[in-house]
Amino acid sequence: MTEPHLDHTAPKALRDIPLSILDLAPITAGSTAAHSLRNTLDLAQHAEKWGYNRYWLAEHHNMPGIASSATSVVIGHVAGGTNTIRVGSGGIMLPNHAPLVIAEQFGTLESLYPGRIDLGLGRAPGSDQLTSRALRRGPGSDGQDFPDRLGELRNYFQPTSGSSMRIRAIPGEGLHVPIWLLGSSGFSAQLAGQLGLPFSFASHFAPDYLMPALDLYRSSFRPSSELSKPYAMIGVNVICADTDEEAQRLATSPYQQFLNIIRGRTGQLSPPVDSMDVL
Repeated sequence: MTEPHLDHTAPKALRDIPLSILDLAPITAGSTAAHSLRNTLDLAQHAEKWGYNRYWLAEHHNMPGIASSATSVVIGHVAGGTNTIRVGSGGIMLPNHAPLVIAEQFGTLESLYPGRIDLGLGRAPGSDQLTSRALRRGPGSDGQDFPDRLGELRNYFQPTSGSSMRIRAIPGEGLHVPIWLLGSSGFSAQLAGQLGLPFSFASHFAPDYLMPALDLYRSSFRPSSELSKPYAMIGVNVICADTDEEAQRLATSPYQQFLNIIRGRTGQLSPPVDSMDVL
């Protein structure tokens, strides 16, 4: 993930743009969730040494190849095994949870690891419809109540002046946990702009809408106590290897994963193959 400040009067070189990592904690073929979570911590520790800015974990459910379903727990695991890198969610799917629970969880994380916790929020289920119902999302819940849930969550962290809240988030109340809105369309882009919050766009799976979403975020932006100017982070897929040929081969693992999703199959992350043509 890259974090270019949206100030087009001052172009930035790549070396000036903070880099971060989004981790789904993949479970590779023949491995286990326990091994995946050990790999996650190892990668986070290396990322910290290499100077990465943030390390975020994604919430997904009912997926045999992803170990980060209990996202807040994994964030604590990573934060406890590192020292300086910011750790957070990319993201917590807020419609899956009571806002009070998320305020308490991230209030606890911020209390344990002060100044290092980010709360990225999405409105998608992060799962199929059947799993969504198991997560206590009503059958008619489609994320349209996301702004109300977001407002409730923010109020637990910073209660409105003069309000006498009968329900309080302890830990959580009075703590500054930076909230990011995540999205792959215009909904969260516009909402983030209207609320003056930082925005992260999922261009790693919705690249065609990247620039329209950033334009909408910028045009909708209203300065807030959080930000005086728009600030965005962009998700991109990157495959690293010593040669282009080896990178192309390594890329066949995520290619297979996407192909299986299209075919309605889920499973662990497959090893690379020499050719996708035979699959």
